Amino acid sequence: MLLNLSADELLSTTRAVRHRLDLDRPVPWKLIEECVDLAVQAPTGRNRQRWHFVVVTDEKRRRALADLYRLSYAAAGPDPSPLTPRDIQRMNVSPRSVDRMRSGFQYLYDNIHRVPVLVIPCVEGRTDRAGVQAQAMTWGSILPAVWSFMLAARARGLGTVWTTAQAPVERQMAEMLGVPHDRVMLAAFIPLAYTIGTDFRPAPRIPRSEVLHRDRW
Repeated sequence: MLLNLSADELLSTTRAVRHRLDLDRPVPWKLIEECVDLAVQAPTGRNRQRWHFVVVTDEKRRRALADLYRLSYAAAGPDPSPLTPRDIQRMNVSPRSVDRMRSGFQYLYDNIHRVPVLVIPCVEGRTDRAGVQAQAMTWGSILPAVWSFMLAARARGLGTVWTTAQAPVERQMAEMLGVPHDRVMLAAFIPLAYTIGTDFRPAPRIPRSEVLHRDRW
């Protein structure tokens, strides 16, 4: 059953969901198929649909992926790009926003093995040492498809959160999932579950004037 959301409501209330993932309610496979059917309608670079969705529902395999998810945090190390004053300002656009974000990370870390569905979008072609054009073409193909998947999930009462937990352990995760790592890149690691309630609201964001540039920077 679809939620009664307008297009604007859907776009402005599709949140990164961590605390409010329903860890005990199974997700019907039919809903996942519907989300993928909508994802394949997304625009793609040069009309090359070179992406895939590996969707894991098996409990044993989810637990193995959860172990890699936790390992990835230790493997990632500190953020290589230091925060600027503007970064800090934007991160604290609302009171306690950083605290809530950290709490959400910890909650997902502690409960990732309980999430009923784990989605790993993949794209053919590696960009490890590629230039800007190849990077843009590759990510410009997979990102619209994954965002369409996440919007379709929200419309069906499901929650998602884009994580990059696959990156530090990509080779191990690809091997576990049977993905040919030499020619296919794991693009993200996305928990999927029903949400506890569907009453999500637009989030506090920085003013439009700080991000909108007309004619030049």
